[in-house]
Amino acid sequence: MNCLKGDFWLLAKISTAYIGAVIGAGFASGQEIMQFFILHDGKGLTGAVLATLLFSYLGGLVMFLSITIKTANYKEFLNFLLGPRIGKLMDGLSLFMLLGGLSVMMAGSAAVFGEQFGLPVKAGVWVVAILTSLVILGGLEGVMTANVFLVPLKLLAVFLISLAALGIGGLPDVLQSSTGPARGVAGNWIAAGFLYVSYNMVVPVAVLSSLGRSVSLKLGIAGGALGGFLIGLAVFLVTLAGLAHMPEAASYQIPLFYLTGLLGPFFSWGLGILIWLAILTTAIADAHGFASRLAPGGGSLYRFWGTGACLLALPLSGFSFSGLVRVLYPLFGCAGLVLLVGLLVLPLTIYFRKIKKSFTS
Repeated sequence: MNCLKGDFWLLAKISTAYIGAVIGAGFASGQEIMQFFILHDGKGLTGAVLATLLFSYLGGLVMFLSITIKTANYKEFLNFLLGPRIGKLMDGLSLFMLLGGLSVMMAGSAAVFGEQFGLPVKAGVWVVAILTSLVILGGLEGVMTANVFLVPLKLLAVFLISLAALGIGGLPDVLQSSTGPARGVAGNWIAAGFLYVSYNMVVPVAVLSSLGRSVSLKLGIAGGALGGFLIGLAVFLVTLAGLAHMPEAASYQIPLFYLTGLLGPFFSWGLGILIWLAILTTAIADAHGFASRLAPGGGSLYRFWGTGACLLALPLSGFSFSGLVRVLYPLFGCAGLVLLVGLLVLPLTIYFRKIKKSFTS
């Protein structure tokens, strides 16, 4: 019984670490889902299914590779996946992106504090910086435990808001809504599905690859696959809810605010908390990825670099949230595409090497 309880706890830690790294402020606001899925009308639901399959497969694959080669940070993972030359380039880019992403989360917290809660903007920056530092001071176990408690809250909130909005608007007529021209990202639901997943894989790779020496192969693969499935389920539900309230929802900068507005002021306040929780868990993931890269052995050096990342990110967090997103997020997309190609090609490469070896032996 204790063994089963321990396995369940570890499975929850792995899956919530993955979810926490993906579901950030853009997801919780509904804007990411609007651009990548809802604006593709009914076909956006098919795109959401594609994203679910990719998130689940890639989560399991990243854990399989990390545990097989026993990685402690993403540098070792990238070198194996992309080779030393491209791996070194991606390593430096990822380190910069994790720090930049942490700055974006701090700026996002400032925006939520000021615009949603009517609190001092600077307080939003410092609360995220302090809480993230406290979690990092707890080491890897502290990061995993924080995710187990925080991530289910935001995931549950996404599910409840989506289902409640569907209860008001009813199920959309998917076939009828598929007839119009696609207005979403890439102009094609297949490309949008792939782009969304690639855009969101940089931070999860940094987080999951740090667990390669900490978990068993079976639990690692199961945790990665489960986390990916739950991410995809959240994407699907938000897409479905958004389609049920089109075209009104598309006119909002934060589409989920429109949906929660239909449910009453309590839900609107709850969405503000949801967005902030998404910001906090992503900030923790960024700081952890940064620290585990520079201090793969953990210990005091890990804590030094993790809290140091929060301090280094403070100056950049003074810029506007939207401005930082506009400048930094295209880098996430480019790096994510390289990672996605590598992850999809590697199994084929290994397979053909085995075939070649069988013929030459």
